[in-house]
Amino acid sequence: MSAVAAYRELLRIVGPAYVLVAFLGRVPLAMSQMGTLVLVSEATGRYAYGGAAAGVLAVANAVGAPFWGTLADRHGQRGTVLVQSLAGAAALVGLVAVADESPWAAIAVSGVAGLFIPQVGPLARVRWRPIAEGAAVGPRDDPAYRRMVVDAAFSYEGAADEASFVLGPALIGVLAFVGEPSVALLVGAALLAVFGTLFAVHPTAALTRVDRSAVPPAGRLLVPAFVLLVLAQAWVGVLFGSVQTGTTALTTAAGEPGVAGLVHAVLGVGSVAAGLTMAAVPERIGYATRSLAAAVALLVLAMPLLLVDTIAQLVVVVLFLGLAVAPYMISNFALAGQIVPEHRIGAAMTLLAGATGIGYALGSSVAGRLADAHGHSGAFVVPVATAALAVLTALAGQRASRRSRA
Repeated sequence: MSAVAAYRELLRIVGPAYVLVAFLGRVPLAMSQMGTLVLVSEATGRYAYGGAAAGVLAVANAVGAPFWGTLADRHGQRGTVLVQSLAGAAALVGLVAVADESPWAAIAVSGVAGLFIPQVGPLARVRWRPIAEGAAVGPRDDPAYRRMVVDAAFSYEGAADEASFVLGPALIGVLAFVGEPSVALLVGAALLAVFGTLFAVHPTAALTRVDRSAVPPAGRLLVPAFVLLVLAQAWVGVLFGSVQTGTTALTTAAGEPGVAGLVHAVLGVGSVAAGLTMAAVPERIGYATRSLAAAVALLVLAMPLLLVDTIAQLVVVVLFLGLAVAPYMISNFALAGQIVPEHRIGAAMTLLAGATGIGYALGSSVAGRLADAHGHSGAFVVPVATAALAVLTALAGQRASRRSRA
């Protein structure tokens, strides 16, 4: 089945309304980090405070995600995501209220917001396997059919995550330009309250509640293969953070600091395009093999970053680098779905997403220090080294994933 036909099957099973809700439900998370950075920086007149608030939000979200994922595994997504969406939206409104009062209060409220904002992308991935098994029409008993649906769904979800992290910052930029940073963050809060709630109460949420009496007592989450996947996703975050930092250093040195966000968005554009094509990859090519191939592509496509000296060169390199990002992430998430016990899948998906966030903070920090000392060239050493580590991790994961699946 072609990729186009596979995506049509997804729309037929769940309907376009669910796809729209699940996509818009994840945009507020993408808006919140940059929105917090812009709001607090302008309110205090200090980028240090804005960066601290955005960093606390990101780390709190990454640390809290596995807790919420475990809660969703035990009690279902409906109540869990509903509480997160409403509390997270309220916290963003609270952040706008205190931003002008005290930078420390803003940083504290940013942490609360990050703790509650739901990881809609990983939670949406959790729903697809039971959706495929309970499809209203179609050969539900055909493993190849279910595999096709899940493959296409994970490809779409990977592309949707990338698209949200292109759209989110762009919305912040536009809304902050036509209004104020506070307006931009309030729009993000409204989107979270509306579409986070709609995602929570959608009928597909009921499919994620596990019958605890039927759950086997055995089944550890932190098996070696899954630990390697967590590490692999951390490398993706390091790559994101370091590329963004190096891009900012280069564009600032070129006298065009305002285009840094647009250049980084090109990474997402290439990633979205590649992610959507993953549904066409033959089934005989396993996820572990796909992950290794994508990691090698990351290394090859990251190396030219060491040679760029102009914004135009950087745009071209970043565009092609993006072509390897989504296939790598999609393969890692799909592989986790195979090796993690079904009753821990929510915790697994959110833990992978949290690792990406922690890696982003680490990559930004390390690359920032190198950029201060050596300019953009120093910062771009980080994504190249990270891609090499991703290859080594993927190689180590080949054997571990086979043993876990067995």
